[in-house]
Amino acid sequence: MTNTITALLGIKYPIIQGGMAWVSEHRLAAAVSNAGGAGIIATGGRDAAWVREQIRLAKTLTDKAFGVNVQLMAPNKEEIIDIVCEEKVAFVTLGAGNPVPFFEKLKQAGVKIIPVVPNVKLALRVQEKGADAIVIEGMEAGGHIGVLTTMALMTQVLPLVKLPAIVAGGFADGRGLATALLMGAAGVQMGTRFLVSEECAVHANVKQKLIDAIDTDTVVTGLTMGHAVRGVKNPFTDKFLALEYGGGASKEELEKLAAGTNRKAAIDGDVVNGMVQAGQSLLPLKKVEPVKTIIEDIVTQARQVLADAAKIKL
Repeated sequence: MTNTITALLGIKYPIIQGGMAWVSEHRLAAAVSNAGGAGIIATGGRDAAWVREQIRLAKTLTDKAFGVNVQLMAPNKEEIIDIVCEEKVAFVTLGAGNPVPFFEKLKQAGVKIIPVVPNVKLALRVQEKGADAIVIEGMEAGGHIGVLTTMALMTQVLPLVKLPAIVAGGFADGRGLATALLMGAAGVQMGTRFLVSEECAVHANVKQKLIDAIDTDTVVTGLTMGHAVRGVKNPFTDKFLALEYGGGASKEELEKLAAGTNRKAAIDGDVVNGMVQAGQSLLPLKKVEPVKTIIEDIVTQARQVLADAAKIKL
């Protein structure tokens, strides 16, 4: 599979691993890159020393391209971007803030710039300012989400941008990859799909929670607060949603209740009181497998779907 994004990043397949806070570290990123995709180290909640260490550890495990995800709301974002430039990381994905002020520094360091954008307006703006590619992410994704679905974003953004566009939100198998390519995307970003990989550092309790989940098991918390987060239904989300919509708590109280719950699930394995962040496409998560197997299965299925699509006559 050769196209604009595989050429830009020097990868074999147009599959990008999502940058998931507390989860996407050097082992997962290197495994995805070694399997032909592009792995990502997530910096959310991490200090700069950890980020530098993870980049260097990833380089000991792969000579393939990998990236770093930077949350632009983080207080140490400038320090992290300096490290990304110093370590000559192949690319960055930038979200939750304005990425444009960092473009010049990243370009001078030779780092490919891939902002995460939620709508047409921002897609066109970062294209004009010199981004190398974009990620458009629908509300089917896990974690922090926007208001548009993946299909709506593909329908409206893809015809208007010339940059390679990676689509995220609800992708978990080869059919999804094939659909995105047929719609005109350059590739897909998958996060939840890699949570059940052997190389993923997320707690085993989370992996089992995802494998046991059914298709309707995700809910969105924080929507009324402007901080919508998608995760798997559990006692924590039941309590949070009852307070959010029952009027029994202020915004400040809800924010305090949610603080640290992602880490509580992902690292501590508390899938009762923690927030198990995950996207809507849960049924393909059937068992824990090596990253290489996951990617090979996705690519095989996508190739078959694309071959079958070529036979369709209208």
